Amino acid sequence: MSTTEEAVATTAVGGPETVRTGERAAEKLEQAVPAPGRRATFRIWRGDATGGKLQDYTTEVSEGMVVLDAVHQIQAEQANDLAVRWNCKAGKCGSCSAEVNGKPKLMCMTRLTDLNLDEPVTVEPMRTFPPLRDLVTDVSWNFRVKQRIKPFRPRAPDAPDGSWRMAQADVDRVQEFRKCIECFLCQDVCHVLRDHAKYDEFIGPRFLVQVAALEMHPLDTEDRIDELKEAFGVGYCNITKCCGNVCPENITITDNAIIPLKERVVDRHYDPLRKLVQLMRGRKP
Repeated sequence: MSTTEEAVATTAVGGPETVRTGERAAEKLEQAVPAPGRRATFRIWRGDATGGKLQDYTTEVSEGMVVLDAVHQIQAEQANDLAVRWNCKAGKCGSCSAEVNGKPKLMCMTRLTDLNLDEPVTVEPMRTFPPLRDLVTDVSWNFRVKQRIKPFRPRAPDAPDGSWRMAQADVDRVQEFRKCIECFLCQDVCHVLRDHAKYDEFIGPRFLVQVAALEMHPLDTEDRIDELKEAFGVGYCNITKCCGNVCPENITITDNAIIPLKERVVDRHYDPLRKLVQLMRGRKP
């Protein structure tokens, strides 16, 4: 068989399936991308601290839009008094947190192509925090919690030039935690706060991540283990991993931050060998 005949035969065998695959991909893309002039309904919560209700708004949507785009469009054209918090529109400021179709998300990172526009898209404020107005919630409790955490306290420099020496592996371990943008979606989905309102006893996954970033830092000398057990309530977390599932920065909150902190608390307060040694040395367990 000549080279030309072989090429024709190969095309004849593989061509139709390739074409069908391409057609299916094109059809799927066509269904996902809103057609020009298409309209979609957004069911947005309107109200304040005294109460509120969901209200429907229908607006035109187009390719590339995210939920925040639609909310802004509705705000500009139909509801000038609609309150919504946002800043960077790039998924880095954490301001536009809300619940889209019942799931905690950043509105600026939730593409309309990922939603079923044949049904109303529900947009509500985060339920774990008190509503101020419309989609804006009072998240000030988080900043009060942050003030309770002992700050970074480095050990003395170990080099003549006043700098420190650290193993790269130790540095890499805490880098993940520094990606947090404080969108508080993990706080919103945490059942200890959302369902049981343990605001006075539990600091939530975001701040357990902050404590982990400090406790695991190779230079930090501060001790926060007793606070983790008592004031910070790390024992309330039952490691359902729902916080990590909603994190827009994909921080492995449970496995890399919370579980190691739990282990440190257990080592100090519940390890029978440690207690025995303390008793033998005449120290209080």
